[in-house]
Amino acid sequence: MSPSPNPELDLLLSRVIKAPRSVVWKAWTTPASFEQWWVPAPARCKVVEMDLRPGGALVTRLSEDGGDFMPHMTGCFLAVDDLQRLVFTNALVGGWRPAEAPFLNMTALITLRDHPLGTDYSVHVMHMNPADKNKHQELGFFEGWGTVTEQLAALAERQG
Repeated sequence: MSPSPNPELDLLLSRVIKAPRSVVWKAWTTPASFEQWWVPAPARCKVVEMDLRPGGALVTRLSEDGGDFMPHMTGCFLAVDDLQRLVFTNALVGGWRPAEAPFLNMTALITLRDHPLGTDYSVHVMHMNPADKNKHQELGFFEGWGTVTEQLAALAERQG
């Protein structure tokens, strides 16, 4: 069960992806597919670790303008419910270890549901306090997550 959104602390994004849930799930859970959409193009992503189980690590690197890959996301999966939900946080690293203080703490819930046109895809990002939520929004949450959601949809719809 997912928590109800708190408008003071949470940012939400949703769309219908015209592909089956299994295809969208695979794009989220297969490193080679994930790397194709996880960061806004033309930047590139490299998955260092994707251990799809509660307590498993999610570590990615980012290359902008074709340069070296730099740290991007270091987190921990909290829940992995096959074909339905992924929950991860950057407050922890793999093995449930506390993370170094990130630029802002967040927990992301990714939910997939059947829809007559394919998959109802929703992102619910929770923050520790209103300042972190506002900072994430000001840093371009809707533009960034919106762009990668579009890239995810394009990939899934080509494969679906």
